[in-house]
Amino acid sequence: MVDIEKVKKLRKSTGAGFKDCNSALKESNGNIDKAVEILRVKGITKASKKMSREAKEGVVVLSGNAKKTSVIEVNCETDFVAKNDDFVNFVKELGELNNKCSSDLGKLIKLNMINGKTVEENLVALIVKIGEKITIGRSKTIEKQNTKNFTYQHSVIKNNVSKLSVIVSLKTNQSSNQIDIFGKQLSMHIAASNPIALSSEKINQKILDKEQELISEELKNTEKPQEIIKKISLGKLNKFKNDNSLMTQDWVMDPKKKVKDILEELNVNDLKIAEFYRLKIGE
Repeated sequence: MVDIEKVKKLRKSTGAGFKDCNSALKESNGNIDKAVEILRVKGITKASKKMSREAKEGVVVLSGNAKKTSVIEVNCETDFVAKNDDFVNFVKELGELNNKCSSDLGKLIKLNMINGKTVEENLVALIVKIGEKITIGRSKTIEKQNTKNFTYQHSVIKNNVSKLSVIVSLKTNQSSNQIDIFGKQLSMHIAASNPIALSSEKINQKILDKEQELISEELKNTEKPQEIIKKISLGKLNKFKNDNSLMTQDWVMDPKKKVKDILEELNVNDLKIAEFYRLKIGE
């Protein structure tokens, strides 16, 4: 005979469905603690079966303050689940914990959440309940001395949960409304222009090598003297560097100027862009 009260209690503590709770209670002869363990083991098994599927949708969660700011990506299979209340509530709490452990995934999955269970345990339970593959992806924490962080979110789902988030850190000993406006606009610029490095010198060499390969492939059948081809190739590579370096990108709010021009116009001697990070689902 089904003990409804025990089933209700088990459902409340585990989030599992009625059928699974009832089955676990029968298997444990009515012992709730044993039933919880049975559901936990079955949950891990069910979750592991879903991990071979692709999870290309999801959300980005922003957390922290102007001194220490973190962002973390949580992936799922469908956009429908990305807007599910259980999923959103999980990722919001996850974001706060991520900021607490400075984006150390090894530490993060072992931290306890509000319900007393670890992140890893809650993740498994959520996979079983929702029925989709859910994974914790990329993450980043920016915390530097004498800096102030600015953020921007695009395609916001709820509060600090969105599809794209940007953190940019400005270093200066000064404080002004002018600097704050620039910081906010710069984070919006980064969201729109997607720079890959602060300056051309900081672009990863592997990225440059790949771009050079593409340029060479494009020009290989060109019927021009070799010296001309070299000049064209160099010009294309330099354009790639300028277009993808934050300091030399056209300023989104005024394309006639570069980001470095706007920075100079502020006339704040010690103001520098210390670091930035852009995270978008699907990229």
